[in-house]
Amino acid sequence: YPEIVKENELFERYYRELGIVPAGEWPAFMAALREPLPATLRITGYRSHAKEILHCLKEKYFKELQDLEVDGQKVEMPQSLSWYPEELAWHTNLSRKILRKSPQLEKFHQFLVSETECGNISRQEAVSMIPPLLLNIEPHHKILDMCAAPGSKTAQLIEMLHADMNAPFPKGFVIANDVDNKRCYLLVHQAKRLNSPCIMVVNHDASSIPNLQIDVDGRKEVLFYDRILCDVPCSGDGTMRKNIDVWKKWTTQNSLQLHGLQLRIATRGVEQLAEGGRMVYSTCSLNPIENEAVIMSLLEKSQGALELADVSSELPGLKRMPGLTKWKVMLKDGQWFEDWKDVPSNRQTQIRPTMFPVKDEEKLKAMNLERCLRILPHHQNTGGFFVAVLIKKSPMPWNKRQPKVHQKLPQRTGDAEVTAANSDNGAECITEEPALAENEEPKKMQELQNSDTEQSKKEGVCGPPPSKKMKLFGFKEDPFVFLPEDDPLFLPIQKFYALDPSFPKMNLLTRTQEGKKRQLYMVSKELRNVLLNNSEKMKVINTGIKVWSRNSDGEQFGCAFRLAQEGIYTLYPFIHARIINVCIEDVKILLTQENPFLSKFSSETQKKVKDMAMGSIVLKYDPDPEKPEDLQCPIVLCGWQGKTSLRAFVPKNERLHYLRMMGVEVFKAKRKEEESETKTEEEVQHRLAQIEEGMDVEDKEHDLVTKMEAEIGEESPHSPVDSSAMEVENKTENLDQSRKNGNTHVSQESKDTDMSNVKD
Repeated sequence: YPEIVKENELFERYYRELGIVPAGEWPAFMAALREPLPATLRITGYRSHAKEILHCLKEKYFKELQDLEVDGQKVEMPQSLSWYPEELAWHTNLSRKILRKSPQLEKFHQFLVSETECGNISRQEAVSMIPPLLLNIEPHHKILDMCAAPGSKTAQLIEMLHADMNAPFPKGFVIANDVDNKRCYLLVHQAKRLNSPCIMVVNHDASSIPNLQIDVDGRKEVLFYDRILCDVPCSGDGTMRKNIDVWKKWTTQNSLQLHGLQLRIATRGVEQLAEGGRMVYSTCSLNPIENEAVIMSLLEKSQGALELADVSSELPGLKRMPGLTKWKVMLKDGQWFEDWKDVPSNRQTQIRPTMFPVKDEEKLKAMNLERCLRILPHHQNTGGFFVAVLIKKSPMPWNKRQPKVHQKLPQRTGDAEVTAANSDNGAECITEEPALAENEEPKKMQELQNSDTEQSKKEGVCGPPPSKKMKLFGFKEDPFVFLPEDDPLFLPIQKFYALDPSFPKMNLLTRTQEGKKRQLYMVSKELRNVLLNNSEKMKVINTGIKVWSRNSDGEQFGCAFRLAQEGIYTLYPFIHARIINVCIEDVKILLTQENPFLSKFSSETQKKVKDMAMGSIVLKYDPDPEKPEDLQCPIVLCGWQGKTSLRAFVPKNERLHYLRMMGVEVFKAKRKEEESETKTEEEVQHRLAQIEEGMDVEDKEHDLVTKMEAEIGEESPHSPVDSSAMEVENKTENLDQSRKNGNTHVSQESKDTDMSNVKD
């Protein structure tokens, strides 16, 4: 392909005229845009393993990069981002391309790929980490991510919910939405790496995302979110350093076309925000038409219900520019307009009044637009970005109770719904019915609801939405079926694992109404409430983490379900039986040998196993503070005790992760791997056939995600990783690994869908 010339005269003319770059810094700004974006990574602060990973990175991998030269370029030591808390985010001068292609960096790249796959590291652009930090999330917050795919910011939100590692079920949750059905599966894959029971992925147009209801002490109430992330679709001219296509495609037309959609999404967001709640609006664009113009229009029509938060003291160390208060509008032919009244009638569909700054100086001053943040690429070697933090002080004017007879649809919201407020508790309630007396309920709606959903509620079934319009796009999802109170399935599980009486069995669900239940998933109590009360209006793509898998061998030992590694950290606090405490040497044996004999383990472990029945077990490692050279974070593994052996059921990347943390060398160069390949074609085919035979729906979806990541151009966490370490030949393990790697649950219908036309 011919090399793209990094020049765009219209771009330079536009931003020079608007003055978004301080005087004298223009050459540095343009020079930064022409340089490739440095690679950045974030260590997930969700697990106690974060400190161990940080230690491993600093002491081992970063030191190996010292004095290294790649393509004549000296590799600089990675630096932590000064404004990101606890040294959990790092950047290096290596571009993504160099990282992927250079043989000298193969070991470091494999580490990144493997740790990304098990959710311990997220390769994310530095500026993209800012919005979740400014939301100030607490574990009890109800959070909506309006335009969430591909999911790196969603992952940050989930981490913040789980800040307290001792609480398996935070009271808050994240509902992550995206309009693109196919990208929703990418979002599921990202979120699933964090193994949280508090995330739900839904598929709606963000500008008309429905109001959800929840049950509060037997009463139906509208769900309002404490925090909303509104990272809207944008022209993306802040991403020129990594998306070099923007150089030749950039025109002002993109911003003019997106402004209306951005305003509608932001409006819908603030409608669903609780009073006192925070919404962060962000774009990866530098253009005021997509940024300040949207915020200004929102503030103007809120009539004082919203205010811009002053976040100048937050994230010290982050260099930022204040928001603009003056700007002009330019057409793609280079024609400028300073006022709406100057726009000729034939251009009034392209240019709208909301794109211009307010003329009233006093009103403009009261908006405090300078509280917005604009990140410029040359200040800290990042991409370009815009962030505004809004706080809701009172209900939106069009959400306040209207007189019963004269109620009309709001004209300026772009929303087809009318909203009323419940004066009992100050909560807003949006409905298409006229406002009724305080304790009255719209009878029509209730009758409809009762007839449609009463039966399914009794059965704890949250099926796909019945309305035809919801089925026009995307895959048909299997229902979410909660386990009934008296389900005979649960009793042997409870007895076998000696589950604590406090175990929330009501939160267990399956994805099948008929036939044998193969997998059991778990959600938090709050998400169960959301699911049960909104199945008729919400298209849920995925929720819950897998906690048990059916294993036919287990039935003879008293329990047909074995523990699943992805849900073990959630389940562990409730399990009182079948726990074996192991030392660090035992852990190494479990993770490096496929089916080790009991005689290989320490005498303490052998004694504990001796009196225990065969079947699924929990293997727990507790660090010894008196041995600081050993791994200093606890590990919980799922395992299986056979007659003469003990094995761990852990996905490959997670095995590699634990071994790295214990100082075991797991790297094998690809070429050596290829040379030592001795399997015949027949053996490979036979092995694949075995895996395919036992593959469930989840594995098919994993293939979709892998294929899709390659087409979207995101950095795929499925790049080749050392396949010679800990390969297990046993068929059961093959099946287990294929299921584990899938890491998601979706419907049968999605498995064969062609995803070749996915757009970024």
